[in-house]
Amino acid sequence: MLIDTHAHIYAEDFDDDIDVVIRRAQDEGVEKILLPNVDKDSVQRVISLSEKYPEVCYPMIGIHPTSVKEDYQEELDVVEKWLKSYGFVAIGEIGIDLYWDKTFVEQQKYVFAKQMQWAKEYGLPIAIHNRDGFDTTMEVLRSEGFDNLSGVFHSFSGTVEQAKEVIDIGFKIGVSGVVTFKNAGMDKVISEIPVEHLVVETDAPYLTPVPFRGKRNESAYVSYVAKKIAEVHNMDIKAVEDITSSNASKLFRL
Repeated sequence: MLIDTHAHIYAEDFDDDIDVVIRRAQDEGVEKILLPNVDKDSVQRVISLSEKYPEVCYPMIGIHPTSVKEDYQEELDVVEKWLKSYGFVAIGEIGIDLYWDKTFVEQQKYVFAKQMQWAKEYGLPIAIHNRDGFDTTMEVLRSEGFDNLSGVFHSFSGTVEQAKEVIDIGFKIGVSGVVTFKNAGMDKVISEIPVEHLVVETDAPYLTPVPFRGKRNESAYVSYVAKKIAEVHNMDIKAVEDITSSNASKLFRL
């Protein structure tokens, strides 16, 4: 069994063939797919797909850091409303992104912290997006405290030292197709991290693994992420599948 812990297959990219995409994933042994929300406009898409495939797709609710703009309070209000009225497996994806735009850094930190507070209140794990902002992400995490908080750094792209920081606070490392990229160096980082701390993901339709790089990503391809982990750890692929799926099931209470 495989669990794709992070996939945006509810996006418009999949409108024409979502049923086929789900079937291909199942054919590759992917039994569960977690759907991270990004803003108030995507919530209904996340929920609709989860309700269409209730045994396969599991919804998250959250505000992506790049969705934090002038109307951040309105975005927060929408998340709070849904949290009170619907069941989600996690709050995500949330976090810090300093790659595209640093205009709303303080608002990003506030929105991140607020959603962490809700995660504690509702007893939910968090799925963290971090791009070019690891220190800031850790700063906000420390300010809120790690008690009664669990989660994953999705599509981790940091150093071995940063990965160990993540593990030290009890969080998981999300491994995406980047681990298969020849010059990314993530294979070397992941080889240093015990599989007991890893979960696998696609981040579909983005970050398509080799040998499909350049094409639309989809949940079926998470098997290539697991295969690469098995390769760099010199482990049997079945063991990697079992361990990462167990990690995901426990983290998200699936």
